[in-house]
Amino acid sequence: MLRNLLSHSEIISCHGSLDIAVKGISVDSRSVADGFLFIAVEGTVSDGHKYIGQAIEKGACCVVCQKLPEVLSDGVTYVTVADSSLETGRIASLFYGEPSHKLKLVGVTGTNGKTTTATLLYDLFTAMGHKSGLISTVVYRVGDRRIDSTHTTPDSITLNRLLAEMVAEGCTHCFMEVSSHSICQHRIEGLRFEGGIFTNITHDHLDYHKTFANYIAAKKAFFDALPAEAFALTNGDERNGMVMMQNTKAKVYKYALRSVADFKCRILESMFGGMELNIDGKEVWVRFIGEFNAYNLTAVYGAAVLLGAPADEVLRQLSLLHSVAGRFDYITSKEGVTAIVDYAHTPDALENVLDTIAQIRKGESRVITVVGCGGNRDKTKRPEMAVIALKKSHFVILTSDNPRFEKPEDILADMEQGIKESDIDSKGRYLVITDRRQAIATAAAMAHGGGKGEGDIILIAGKGHENYQEIEGVKHHFDDKEEISALLL
Repeated sequence: MLRNLLSHSEIISCHGSLDIAVKGISVDSRSVADGFLFIAVEGTVSDGHKYIGQAIEKGACCVVCQKLPEVLSDGVTYVTVADSSLETGRIASLFYGEPSHKLKLVGVTGTNGKTTTATLLYDLFTAMGHKSGLISTVVYRVGDRRIDSTHTTPDSITLNRLLAEMVAEGCTHCFMEVSSHSICQHRIEGLRFEGGIFTNITHDHLDYHKTFANYIAAKKAFFDALPAEAFALTNGDERNGMVMMQNTKAKVYKYALRSVADFKCRILESMFGGMELNIDGKEVWVRFIGEFNAYNLTAVYGAAVLLGAPADEVLRQLSLLHSVAGRFDYITSKEGVTAIVDYAHTPDALENVLDTIAQIRKGESRVITVVGCGGNRDKTKRPEMAVIALKKSHFVILTSDNPRFEKPEDILADMEQGIKESDIDSKGRYLVITDRRQAIATAAAMAHGGGKGEGDIILIAGKGHENYQEIEGVKHHFDDKEEISALLL
């Protein structure tokens, strides 16, 4: 009944009966059917209030909105609220039977490491015999069933529907990425979290949040809303790690590589193929590379223990896990050239990957970096990423990423400006090649092989797992790993 669906909502006014059956809910008038509740949301692109009439024509029996239409239709209930995006989550949770209360839901937020941490938790708990769900940038999973991902964190209705499917199929856990956009847009409103994990925070999405302070506040709001019985696991080495915990009611725990923490890790050895770690005094070999992955794995270990998993079993399973698609995903040619495909699309992530390469490269091997920046996104990171690439590589090729609705040449000009304004000796050390396929081919042609693991290393950064390039609103098939594999293998 409509009355039940609105029991957690803050209603300003009601016109019509609340004692009516609701067959479905939607924020998109095109998907409304007979007996649906339509929620008019003021979105960033369009205002749902403009489509109330269309929703009613398609059979909506009730409308939740922030402002009433000038003319009210007979037989339709209109409910006004202060913030319809906020109420969407509350209504969706109740419509689908509050699924987040029926499994252990863990959210992962931060700039970098969200996908790896959430995915590895899913893989870990699945391997330990717990049927689990995953909501990530790469894919959604309901148990073993795979669903193509549309957003890092989907809209409230899709999110609750996915959680309800997980509950129906017997999932006991769900691990999900929580993006800053989803927090600001109230997509996670109405969900009950068993715990939250903070990875790190660096400059990103300033096109949306405008200031770094706003970005921090968005992430922090997730922890502010955690219940007292939940856990909050934060990166103790991250300078904003405890800032995130300032107002949380949850029980706070820390993981770290350098500072005192509840879950402590040290890197004992690192090379292509993996790392030897010491986690809480016990040594474990993992098939991951780089300090950033040591942090991710320590967060996974800590969260698993906090969820009740035996520590020794968690460590055993960590040694069996594989890296996530597009995250330090590498191949080596028979001539000894290594190519790494990584999703690094922020300055901090790019620096982390290049620092990791520097730690494990041998002899005279050179680092050749192919990198671009996405269009219609935060422009401030473009020059910074180009400078980092040139500073930490022997040679750089600037190229297209997902230009979207911007001209690739304009994006590349922003990146190149960073190099021109820096004090780095750039002469003869970089090229600008707009076509990404040609840029990758050029890097492959430049790379020299070598014995004893001393061949050149090609880093192809920015797109990782993505198998498309978005140009003028159209997604064209393009897979970095496919491209470089065809050239080297």
